[in-house]
Amino acid sequence: MKGFHFKTYEAPDQSPFDKLFEIFKELIVHTSGDFDEAISWMRELDVEYKLTDEKYTIDDFIEDLKKKGYIKQEIKDGGGDGETKITAKTERAIRQTALNNIFGNLQSAGKGNHKTKTLGQGDEKNGEFKEFNFGDNIENISLTESIKNAQINHGIDAFNLTENDLVVEQTEQKSQMSTVLMIDISHSMILYGEDRITPAKKVAMALAELITTRYPKDTIDILVFGDDAWTISIQELPYLKVGPYHTNTVAGLQLAMDILRRKRNTNKQIFMITDGKPSCIKEADGNYYMNSNGLDQYIVEKCYNQAKMARKLHIPITTFMIAQDPYLQKFVNAFTEANQGKAFYTGLKGLGEMIFEDYETNRKKKLK
Repeated sequence: MKGFHFKTYEAPDQSPFDKLFEIFKELIVHTSGDFDEAISWMRELDVEYKLTDEKYTIDDFIEDLKKKGYIKQEIKDGGGDGETKITAKTERAIRQTALNNIFGNLQSAGKGNHKTKTLGQGDEKNGEFKEFNFGDNIENISLTESIKNAQINHGIDAFNLTENDLVVEQTEQKSQMSTVLMIDISHSMILYGEDRITPAKKVAMALAELITTRYPKDTIDILVFGDDAWTISIQELPYLKVGPYHTNTVAGLQLAMDILRRKRNTNKQIFMITDGKPSCIKEADGNYYMNSNGLDQYIVEKCYNQAKMARKLHIPITTFMIAQDPYLQKFVNAFTEANQGKAFYTGLKGLGEMIFEDYETNRKKKLK
């Protein structure tokens, strides 16, 4: 019988631990890896929403986290129990959850490798055939098609296979992508009662998990920028916090280009997540020039110069602007034009999907 059948929603069957673990992973990101604060929030949520019962309590959940290797108790120098921290196993679980939550509904969009428009000696067969020519890889010779040609050309009784009968299956060249993800950690990322750093962290974790598991030949480097810029490891992402910083976009771009200069991959790109205007640069003498009031022309011109430098190096910059002030959009438009890159003006919702789709689009073409 065709048609739709409607019924009352039934939640997936989960164990008490699994239900609480989903909440715990979300809270541990919001608290930047602070276990005690995350558990404190869970206890408050338990009182309000009755997450547990007498058969399985928050304390039981903590014991299971220890048994399953998701948390560890540090030992103080003088002996005794120290601070409780999450383990590498939890960090991996958080990245995987971020990937599933942000990119789960889009994962079928990509095949899994960069593809250029060039046909020839590659490593991914595309199902099409051509005559064998000198220089073609003999491993790509299609025996079935070649034997069929020989039978057609010479007959079955006097079977003879010649070079003219050979056909090879065409392949597409696959390119590798090197990506630098820049994350703004200036103070404005938590101003005005809006938490912008947590969604940025989730996107970074999801993108890192996507690349390391699905595209292992690609590379991703993550850097943060405030008054200065520095790289962080994937493992540090859950613990990332906003600081009392201005926004030194120039330092972030310089570091990103330094990283990409050392990559052998042809395809290189920079993703930049920011919510505000550049307000700081570091001068040659080591002093900082700062102006928080507006788009200081001196600082802005330095940003444009970096955009042009990246363009000369064939490194496109995609800016994800999580602020929609008209004067900031005007700056980003000019910055993007100088680089010939792309810009997306978005709120926090949908940021991950935008980055995923742009990454997939870029890795399917050869960036120039």
